[in-house]
Amino acid sequence: MERQDFIRLLSPEGQALLAELGPIEAKADVVKLVSGLRAKGHDASLVAAVLTQAKLRRRAAAKFGPFAERMIFTEAGLEQASRLSVAALHANRFRQAGITEVADLGCGIGAESLAMASLDINVKAFEIDEVTAAVATYNLSPFENAFVEQADVTQLDLSKFGGLFFDPARRELGGPARERAMRKFDPAAFSPTFDFVMEAAAKKPTGVKFGPGHPHEGIPENAEAQWVSVDGDLVELSLWFGSVARPDVKRSALLITGNAKHEIVSHSTQRQDAAIGELGKYVYEPDNSVVRSHLIGQLAEQIESHLFAPEIAYLTSNKKIESPWLKGYEVLDNLVFDRKKLKAYLRERNIGTLEIKKRGSDIVPEQLRKELSPKGEGAATLIVTRVGDAHRVLVAQAIR
Repeated sequence: MERQDFIRLLSPEGQALLAELGPIEAKADVVKLVSGLRAKGHDASLVAAVLTQAKLRRRAAAKFGPFAERMIFTEAGLEQASRLSVAALHANRFRQAGITEVADLGCGIGAESLAMASLDINVKAFEIDEVTAAVATYNLSPFENAFVEQADVTQLDLSKFGGLFFDPARRELGGPARERAMRKFDPAAFSPTFDFVMEAAAKKPTGVKFGPGHPHEGIPENAEAQWVSVDGDLVELSLWFGSVARPDVKRSALLITGNAKHEIVSHSTQRQDAAIGELGKYVYEPDNSVVRSHLIGQLAEQIESHLFAPEIAYLTSNKKIESPWLKGYEVLDNLVFDRKKLKAYLRERNIGTLEIKKRGSDIVPEQLRKELSPKGEGAATLIVTRVGDAHRVLVAQAIR
């Protein structure tokens, strides 16, 4: 968002127009809306800013619920912001540890600060970008216990705060530097840098939010690491230090489904793999929080299942298992992966609707679907993977 757009949104005309327009439906005729607003004499730049904001508010409802209706968003800020339900869990860590003042370092549009302020924690939020800091100030204005300042967090005296929360941004990289950053963990690619954050975390109770793909080798031994999934969508890895970390937990996978929470924990940083055995009648796809946290061994033990290929995160059993951690499929056929034979198989069985899943295979599902050109009234799931050491395709149907 440009500075002038934010100023336009804060104007009496901008605020009135936002309230009048409300969230825009996904299928709304934007051209008609623009024409109507321009016909009423509204400035073109204001109309563009308000319409953009209305679209962002509609998207933000998935993360912020009814709070989204009164907030202002930037595209990047909304993308990086925590879901309010997850931010509330972060905030509760500090409250349970008895910490009454927290510095939100790199606060973005203010999601974490909003959750902390809602739990009566005094929040000092810092953001280096001027417009984003202004947006956070607007979003936190209902809370007297939240204060926002535009600042470089590396220049602050952090010793005066009871607790710290970091959400480091990935620096924009181009060319070979971007390729290197994609291939391996680069501590210098964060802002503030990973080393700066870890040094601060060694001195204060600290929470740090990373993307869920953050590598295990980038997790310090003294941290509690938690991978969080919301309704099957893997959203983050959070690291916890000091009194906001649970002393008996080193790794955990947390699944939030509606109002329920499910967790698998480990007291060790060591990976525990599941046993490998024969393919059973059913195949189960674990939630990605379990896969990323390397806790699939613990899950397999709990549900009495096993892997059917090394390093392939599918579990199998001859019994039907109901678990919030799993998507289950009944195996109908186990075929050699041959495109020509597979196409004939689908045609013979009148299968026209395909869900294509893969692990341990370099196929592109969309391209494979195009090559198979399925036609018919039936439906099936294809799981392209390894069974033992063989490249196979499992024809399956979802367990309802």
